[in-house]
This record gives sequence, C-alpha cells and structure tokens, in this order.
Amino acid sequence: MQTGDNGGNAVPPSMNASTPEEMGLHLAGLHPEDYPHFLRELAQAIAKDAPHWQELQARYYENQVALWMNMLSRATGQDSAGPAKNGIQDVSDPRFSAPEWGENPLFDYLRQSYLLTANWLTEAVSSLHMEPPTQKRLDFFLRQYVDAMAPSNFPATNPEVIKKAFESGGESLRTGLKNLLADMEKGRISMTDESAFEVGRNIAVTPGAVVFENSLFQLLQYAPATAEVSARPLLMVPPCINKYYIMDLGPANSLVKYAVDRGHTVFLMSWRNIDASLQMTTWDDYIEEGVSKAIKTAQEITGAERIDALGFCVGGALLSCALAAHASDVPLPVATLTLMATLLDYSDVGEIGVYIDKSFVEQREQLFSEGGLVPGKELAMAFSSLRANDLVWPYVVNNYLKGETPPAFDLLFWNGDGTNLPGPMFSWYLRHLYLQNELRQPNALTVAGRPVDLSRLDMPVYVFAAREDHIVPWKSAYQTTRLVSGQVQFVLGASGHIAGSINPVSRNKRNYWVEGALSEDAEGWLASAHLVPGSWWQHWADWLEGQDAGRIAAPAHPGSAQYPPIEPAPGRYVLARC
Repeated sequence: MQTGDNGGNAVPPSMNASTPEEMGLHLAGLHPEDYPHFLRELAQAIAKDAPHWQELQARYYENQVALWMNMLSRATGQDSAGPAKNGIQDVSDPRFSAPEWGENPLFDYLRQSYLLTANWLTEAVSSLHMEPPTQKRLDFFLRQYVDAMAPSNFPATNPEVIKKAFESGGESLRTGLKNLLADMEKGRISMTDESAFEVGRNIAVTPGAVVFENSLFQLLQYAPATAEVSARPLLMVPPCINKYYIMDLGPANSLVKYAVDRGHTVFLMSWRNIDASLQMTTWDDYIEEGVSKAIKTAQEITGAERIDALGFCVGGALLSCALAAHASDVPLPVATLTLMATLLDYSDVGEIGVYIDKSFVEQREQLFSEGGLVPGKELAMAFSSLRANDLVWPYVVNNYLKGETPPAFDLLFWNGDGTNLPGPMFSWYLRHLYLQNELRQPNALTVAGRPVDLSRLDMPVYVFAAREDHIVPWKSAYQTTRLVSGQVQFVLGASGHIAGSINPVSRNKRNYWVEGALSEDAEGWLASAHLVPGSWWQHWADWLEGQDAGRIAAPAHPGSAQYPPIEPAPGRYVLARC
C-alpha cells in the first residue's frame, strides 16, 4: 500500500505495470521494494537452522528428480504413475483443474514442479524460528510470492490460455490486452461485468429520500413498508471505506429492506467520497460532523426519545467511539447498539496487520501531515491481496490471458466501487486503533475533546462476527463482550466478512452459533453455543424487537419541517466514483 503525490491526490503505483503478471503482482501486495527485505529475513532465519534446511533441500531435490524422470518416461511413451502429488494443494486445485494440465507431460511437470516447490518453501518457512510478527510477515509475503509464481498466471505456461488463443485465432489475446488496458485506466482489476449494474436502478433501490446532508455524509430515510413501526428509529452506520449500499444491494439481499419490512423506520449514512476539498478531515470530524450528527438528526426528525443504532466494520468503530466519548458528559440518545463484524480490540487484526507497523504508520503520518487523500483503489488492493488466489489471480488469468468477461455479481460490483479517505483521519485511525490499540483502553483516547471509555456503553449490545472473517477475526470481535458494560448478545455466523454479514433470510443459507456462555475465552463460548441453520438476520431482528420499544403509526412522509427531503434515495454522494 503505497502512494505518491498527484495534484493533492495520493495515487497507488500498482497500475504502473507493463504486463498482466506484473500488474497482478503489484495488486497482490508484493512490490519490488519488498523483495530485498523479504529475502534478507529468509536468509538470516535459514542460517540459524542450516541442518534442517539441508534436509529439506535434499528431499526437495530427490522429489524433483523423480518428477523429471516421470515426465521423460511419459514423453517417451513409457507408462509411469509418477511421484506423489507433494504440492501445497492437490491436483484438484482450481488453477489446474482443466484436463490440459494432465494430458501433456510438459504442463503436467510444470504443475507438479510448482506445487512441489511451493510445498517445500512453505514447509521451510513455517519451520523457521523467528519472532511472531516477523514470522507472520514472512508467511504472508511467501504466500504472495508462491501464488504469483503459479504457471497458470503466465501465458506461455498455461495450456488453457494457449489452447484458447489457437482456437480463437489470437482473438482471446487481443481481447485480453484490451481488458488489461481498460483496467489500467481504471486503476483496478475488474471482478464483475460492471455494465450489468447501476446504482439506483438495480442496486440500492429501496425507496427513500435524503433528509439531511453536510460536507461529510448524506442521511437517507427509507419509506415505511408497514402501517406501524417501532417507536425507535434505526440508524445504520456503514463503513466509510466503501459505499453504503453493501447494506442495500438488490431487494433480495438488502438488510435495509429487511429491517423496513420488519417494521423499522430506517435511517442510513451515505459517506462522502472524499475529494481534495476535504483532505484535512480528521477522525474527530467523522465523529462529530458524521456519526453524532446523524444520531441527533434521526432523533429530531422522528421525535423519538432515543434511537437504535447499528454499525458495520469501521462504521461500528466510529459509532462505538462516538457513543463512548459522549457518554463522558451528555450521552447520545442511543438505546441499543448492534455491531456487525467490528473491531474494538485491535490486539489481533488478522492478516491486514502485515501492512501496519510503526514504520508504515510514521510514513503515513509524515505524508499526510498537511492533508492528502488515501485512494479507495489502494484500500481495495490491500484487502484483495489478503486473498490473492480468490480476488486477484483468477481475474488476471481470465480477463487478460483468456480475454473473458467476468460474470455479473452484485457483491463484486460493490467491492470495486470504493471511496477515498482523508489522509489525516486514516493516519489517526492506523496509529491509535491498529498500532497502539487505544480504543479498548479506558480514557487512553480523547475524541472531540472527550475521553473515550467503552465501559460507559451500558445499553444492550448485539455483536455479530463471522467465523471465516480475515479482516475482523471473530475472536477479536468477541473481545467486545469484555469491553462494554451493557447486556451483550454475541452471535457467530458462518462464512467471511461480507458473505457472512450479508446473508438474507429469504435464501436460508449458511448457519450461525448462539447462546454460548460468555467468558474471557472465545473458544469456550463456541464450545457451549449451539448451531442454528439459516440467516442470523432473523435472530437479530427478534432481539431488536424484544428490547420493548413499542409501536407507533408509520410516518406519512420522510423528513420533517426542519429537515425537508432534499432528493430521492440513493442520493448524489453514493454516485461519485474514485
């Protein structure tokens, strides 16, 4: 994750690549400047355990010779079963699932040799004795390197690419080059057919209106779907790193629509895609002019004594920070708090932590000392690199080497529609939450002139985490149960950060765990919890409705005399692209 100056905008160099492979390598998070450090750390660790390294080398050479002899036997027509498949994955690996990889002895050798080498490197690095942070970084960059060097990623060593080029008379390569140039222009890899979606047409279509706006966000109020609604409105605070409509995709998988249909007056923040005019915006601004303002406005529009609030990912961190800060003097009027895939304790931040160390944060603070922007494309690239074999290399191969158009998928359309962040806000977030983990420490932070203490959050709290989340590890999200003082309901869903969170009831997919015994031990909670099939949304809605808010007549119109509607949902802010 690196930036340069371009008229006040920080631009990632990741698209400064001349080949599909080089472009993919950059997007996977492995940059040329990382190589010397990576190799130096590896060499130093190897020198400490030379006998073990020599034993691994001997076994590797033996297997490579056997593999080579097997290829020669096949090439000369002799029948040979070949050596065992010793790779990091077996030959059912989707990268090598096409029959062409096994039919030709040369490509079969390339596949097996790669898997054998990858397994050897992985075993060697995992057996080294290093400090845990160094080991974690080395493991990560090794995986990036191993994934990048797969023969499937190069046209000359991928039989599927060669076959398609011959069958199409070279048209697949021409189309692939066209796709590459288009993506270089966009600054990111296309993961879906973007022509299939349009915000406001088939994405973010729940009826509503913008009832308030300032320079930082628009506040949407959605039209009721029931004659009566909960007496407390529900405010949703999405992450500011992405567009809000992850909460309102199509009608079939919209959490907004689900909440509206369950009888809630839903408000939602649509964060501004930051431009140069807002490059000095701070974390305090996001708290005071963002979350706090949205809470008070939703309350004023409805006349409710208090509201319900939900935060997703960094939106949950902003929401919790705002509530904990204001609780030191005049509490914000929030009756219940829902946190979806949110970190409040940053002791273990998962794999994204390989990017964030003292040196990185200091560089960012220096870069943004007088303002600047963090491009949404850079943030998207960083997160994609954590799962390069799912979110980078398949698209490099299919889009550029095979000349294919990716299928339409609403989640991936949203994933490619990022937002810029102000540099000062981002630097503060990295230092005080990720690097120094001060949000969990009572009164370690001062936000908007107020000390922050999460233990002041004494309202009922619903905490959702996803078991396979690589951005917000579920055991880290579980620590929220130890930080707040209100009654906590912890729920663990299946799948990852997005698929686990956006799991509509109508599709009845996956499962979730509930009713474990809350203690300091997350694994202990899971061992005592019981499994429920389907979506956690229904459990959450039942919990929220069980907080005794009462019912009132649904509002006849959005907004109020003080806050008249400005424009229909989804509003202007969400349409601005990076």
